[in-house]
Amino acid sequence: MKQLLSIGLITLISGDLLAQRKTQDSIVPYTFHFQQTLVTQWHPDFSAKYSGANSFRTHDDARTSITSTIYAGIRPLKNLELYVNPELAGGEGLSHATGIAGFPNGETFRVGDPKPKIYLARAYAVYTLPLTTRSEQDEDDFNNVGGATPMHYLRFIGGKYCLADFFDQNNYSHDPRTQFLNWSLMSNAAWDYPADVRGYTMAFTIQYRKDNWQIQAATSLEPLEANGPKLNYHYGQSNGEVLEVTHTHTLNHREGNIRVMAFINQAPMGSYQQALKAAVDTPDITAVRSNGRTKYGFGINLDQQFTRDGGAFFKASWNDGHNETWAYTEIDRSISAGWLQNGLSWHRPQDNAGIAFVVNGLSADHRQYLEAGGTGFMIGDGRLNYAPEMAAEVFYQCNITRLHIALSPDYQFVLHPGYNKDRGPVNIIGLRTRVAF
Repeated sequence: MKQLLSIGLITLISGDLLAQRKTQDSIVPYTFHFQQTLVTQWHPDFSAKYSGANSFRTHDDARTSITSTIYAGIRPLKNLELYVNPELAGGEGLSHATGIAGFPNGETFRVGDPKPKIYLARAYAVYTLPLTTRSEQDEDDFNNVGGATPMHYLRFIGGKYCLADFFDQNNYSHDPRTQFLNWSLMSNAAWDYPADVRGYTMAFTIQYRKDNWQIQAATSLEPLEANGPKLNYHYGQSNGEVLEVTHTHTLNHREGNIRVMAFINQAPMGSYQQALKAAVDTPDITAVRSNGRTKYGFGINLDQQFTRDGGAFFKASWNDGHNETWAYTEIDRSISAGWLQNGLSWHRPQDNAGIAFVVNGLSADHRQYLEAGGTGFMIGDGRLNYAPEMAAEVFYQCNITRLHIALSPDYQFVLHPGYNKDRGPVNIIGLRTRVAF
């Protein structure tokens, strides 16, 4: 923790110096930002008829996670940008981040060791080929060097990053550091997007934008093992592909977005049906893994501003669910909706509040596997009385802009944790503390 505070102090001083220098420059070919997020969560005891290896604990102490990230970028050439993000993460989630498919803390990982660790989160290049002289002004932001962006371009992005940095965006439900914390509200939850245990992968993305339309596609590496820390560089045997089309529109002079995606992943996954057939007693998905297995699916993602200070979102996603979850979380069908409100109405324009609901489900194969006593890397109660997992979340983000601090009390209600009617419901109370500049 002392190491983390030292990093934060050094970064804060450096950031102030850079900010002073930026105000003196007419053109700034670089960006520098910092964020640090702590999430503490606790839940009162709840009832359960039984528990298994990956059950959400009926009794647990409060748990705290922490991430600290430096966002540094430079534009060495007119159309080329380079970004690097060293990151520190530590702490742990409730029940070691298992037992609930739509886990309540999007800032924690299943890495085992709760000690803070420094690693390279992102290191990638962006090359933009303008196809018009028309442009719009892009503000300096996290991993975004400010400047003019063409309205019509072809863009190439390669290196190490999170696919959710560019795909499945949403103005009201995407970032667990400033919006909803629940995993199934961060992205289209049935998209088993390729990533290591911390959420990053090696990828290559092509984007084509013309005015209000954008189409993008990416190919990337999968983890070597399900939810593992290492990536599999045998690209021919293990890879992830995703295609997304986005249209930006106006409704009553207010902006909205419609995004439609399709994806297919290939990895040495285990088959749920084969695990059931091969089982003498309890099925084991890891015993029937084989190269060439795939998972495909689709998602739709909408956001729309309705008032001067509020907007809504809707997401729905599905995957075939024949083979095991390999990277994200054990959700095969998901639908979510919610509202995010700015504090302008109550004279706190720097604040935000949100409420959202999500329903997650399993494929028939996945469900039968868990009913027979099988476990995945995320859930497994030893048996299953199936029902869709449902969650509701509400939060309020109070920003103290003078100090670059945001405090966000958060409450989540989870019905049928791990898709099990014999366990729960669970009430989760949390506090997110974030420093950013």
